[in-house]
Amino acid sequence: MAENGEEKLIAVARHIAKTLGHTNTMTEDILRIFSNFDGRLREKLSDDGVKQTLNSLDRKISCFISADATIWSNSADFYSFLDSVDQLTAAVREWTPLADDKNISSSLDRAEDLLQRSMFRLEDEFRALMEPGAKDSTGGGAAHHPDYSDEDDDASVQDDDNCVPVAQPVTDYDVVVDALPAGTIGDLHEIAKRMVAAGYVNECSQAFSPWRKEFLEESLSRLGLQKLSIDEVNRMQWTQLEDEIEKWIKAINVALRILFPSERRLCDRIFLGFSSAADLNFMEVCRGSTIQLLNFADAVAIGSRSPERLFKVLDVYETVRDLMPEFELIFSDQHSLSLRNEAIAIWKRLGEAIRGIFMELENLIRRDPAKSAVPGGGLHPITRYVMNYLRAACRSRLTLEQVFEESVAPSVDCRDGDDKALSSSSSLGVEMAWIMEMLECNLEAKSKAYREAALCSVFLMNNWRYIVQKVKDNELGTLLGDDWIRKRTAKVRQYHANYQRSSWSKVLGVLKVDSNSTSPSGASKSLKEKLKLFNSYFEEICKTQSSWVIFDELNGSSRSSPQRIAASLDDCRLLQISGSIWIDMSGTVWRILRLESACCFKGLAVAEGEIK
Repeated sequence: MAENGEEKLIAVARHIAKTLGHTNTMTEDILRIFSNFDGRLREKLSDDGVKQTLNSLDRKISCFISADATIWSNSADFYSFLDSVDQLTAAVREWTPLADDKNISSSLDRAEDLLQRSMFRLEDEFRALMEPGAKDSTGGGAAHHPDYSDEDDDASVQDDDNCVPVAQPVTDYDVVVDALPAGTIGDLHEIAKRMVAAGYVNECSQAFSPWRKEFLEESLSRLGLQKLSIDEVNRMQWTQLEDEIEKWIKAINVALRILFPSERRLCDRIFLGFSSAADLNFMEVCRGSTIQLLNFADAVAIGSRSPERLFKVLDVYETVRDLMPEFELIFSDQHSLSLRNEAIAIWKRLGEAIRGIFMELENLIRRDPAKSAVPGGGLHPITRYVMNYLRAACRSRLTLEQVFEESVAPSVDCRDGDDKALSSSSSLGVEMAWIMEMLECNLEAKSKAYREAALCSVFLMNNWRYIVQKVKDNELGTLLGDDWIRKRTAKVRQYHANYQRSSWSKVLGVLKVDSNSTSPSGASKSLKEKLKLFNSYFEEICKTQSSWVIFDELNGSSRSSPQRIAASLDDCRLLQISGSIWIDMSGTVWRILRLESACCFKGLAVAEGEIK
């Protein structure tokens, strides 16, 4: 259109130059030509000329305005009406600078009133075209007339001459998406073009946006998403909220990847050539649905920090994060900028919520009662809970690393010197080490609830063996590092050694033979007393430790402990004959000792006999 206008202007200039020629009367010719133009303009803008033009347009336009039937259903009427509106708009624009002229001013008021009534009628026509079912009508509109098919419009519909989909159907989500025929979109564009040119952008938006907003709301409803306030979300039971989160994830993916982009394309087509109007209408259409989706995510972000919520909050965080490119692309104009910024802010708040949940886990470990001793020194529930929780959380290691990199790493001042090296690793690794240290302190405090030193060692041995096993071959082990695992494995061995010393040192001390005794009969009597005392101590240990519990993988090593201890007693001069049969050769009378493991801690049972 602009190029055609420039060509006409150039042609007129050439005609003037050709008319002027190179005569000596060029100045007079110029004055004569412009005086003729001035005369025509005066004639056109005279009171009679203005009234004549206005009366003609009034007759044509009023006929269409008063009609009961829709104008767009008849192609000839439609483009005739649009042509008259174009003339009226041009006239108002031409007469406005001359409003100080009283004669022109009165006609201008009439023209503006007529233009307003024309816009109201176009608004009604726009609404009629937007109504469901209108797109199925077969009437031809202005978009099919050559006068209203400029080059830009032609280029925009080349890809699809029959039907322009508002959004492509997505079978994975079972979404039903409507479509507008190309002719309908063309008619809407022609109406929008006149209304925007006349300064009626808001009225056009009021006609366009309600239908599309309603469609988006129905689409989200079909996906199972309810309209919930932030307070309503926070009052939900967790099991119910989990279901709502699943529906929300489905709905926001469809909205950002299917529905909103299609509405963007529709706005761009209808308001082609008026980018600001297209942006404004798109924002009006999508704003309500976008706020509904973002408010739900915000409610999750500001909700309870209970540790069990971590995994669903992670799902919401990852969903918003993965959709940020869509937010950036779709809401890139100045009108939608606030929606994009709100999405970014909520994404950050979800990260804060995740970090807050880990802080609540720390508090949970810290608040767990230190006096709650587990019977038999078995695995404490807090150990099982924390380790399984961290293993499950580390399945989302990359996401958690992203979340914790956004925050300041927790303090490491109270850590052992060797563990301070973790401060140079990822923020998530530091967080995991901090939680493990809190768990270690908690277990140490709990171990003091046991009166027997041996049972205290069994408790720590059990729990730390479980911890080491859970850390190995897992993302958690990668975060904590091999050095951390080696040190904790050494701790398990140390606790095992402590148990052996605490349980068997008294028993083994009885078996030692007094080397100062020279009488064979005295030595035999002493050995017999020692064996009886050994049996007494052993019975006491069996009675005490029969109810103790040990982690499965430790059973083998604990059962063999009495044998290893017995074999190490050189002073007792024990000789293993076979299996569990040992002979004490420390005296003149050899005694048979049968060492067996009746249960995990029933390590020794002694039977006496003489070998002649």
